[in-house]
Amino acid sequence: MDLGLKGKTALVCASSKGLGRACALSLAREGVSVTMLARGKEALEAAAAEIRAEVAGNGATITTVACDITTAEGRALALAACPTPDILVTNAGGPKPGDFRDWSRDDWIAAVDANMLTPIELIKATVDGMIARKFGRIVNITSSAVRAPIDILGLSNGARSGLTGFVAGLSRKTVAHNVTINNLLPGPFQTDRLRATAVGAAQESGRSVDDVLAERSKQNPAGRFGDPAEFGDACAYLCSAQAGFITGQNLLMDGGAYPGTF
Repeated sequence: MDLGLKGKTALVCASSKGLGRACALSLAREGVSVTMLARGKEALEAAAAEIRAEVAGNGATITTVACDITTAEGRALALAACPTPDILVTNAGGPKPGDFRDWSRDDWIAAVDANMLTPIELIKATVDGMIARKFGRIVNITSSAVRAPIDILGLSNGARSGLTGFVAGLSRKTVAHNVTINNLLPGPFQTDRLRATAVGAAQESGRSVDDVLAERSKQNPAGRFGDPAEFGDACAYLCSAQAGFITGQNLLMDGGAYPGTF
């Protein structure tokens, strides 16, 4: 399917690795010129070089900006490089797990800044231009914990749910202008973060990290973890010309782990 995105521009946050990188690649394959953002310059440049090689000749350009998108300075750098994106993919690493009794006000403010206020600031900076051009696609990478909260991820549960509520209201106002806003909710995908979360469990149990991951993958109804490429392609579809009637939605990608009907 031709997604109708050739010649469009995209700003993709935290795209040097994992799910953000997968989104950047899937969009670039469709002929979208992508500005990739991440804190680590070395990993970012390596990812960009790989994507350039894969999409060579299709018209897409890949630009990189090493910055901290959770800061005003980082957002200014990103928007200077890509001031009028047709597509915005927001993404930031999840806050630390733990017991809410141990979290300070500063911990909460940092979580809300990264996982709620930063996406809102980026939307604020780009959505009016999208409305004026009569095309815009905004996709927020959040978490399956928005649908099924995880007790040790309270910081993430709270901050990301706040963003979800904000999007639910705004997305109904922008869709008349062919500007959609949706959320992608990943469950367990094969990423560095997934492996990192297994390290603690492995240390506590005395097993290897690979054994812990193998057990967890079998517990998922799909019998496996998600492939980031699947996630990237879902993001590209939500950004497509064909997805203009989808807005304010939370697309859960968890291999069937969520047990509810709704």
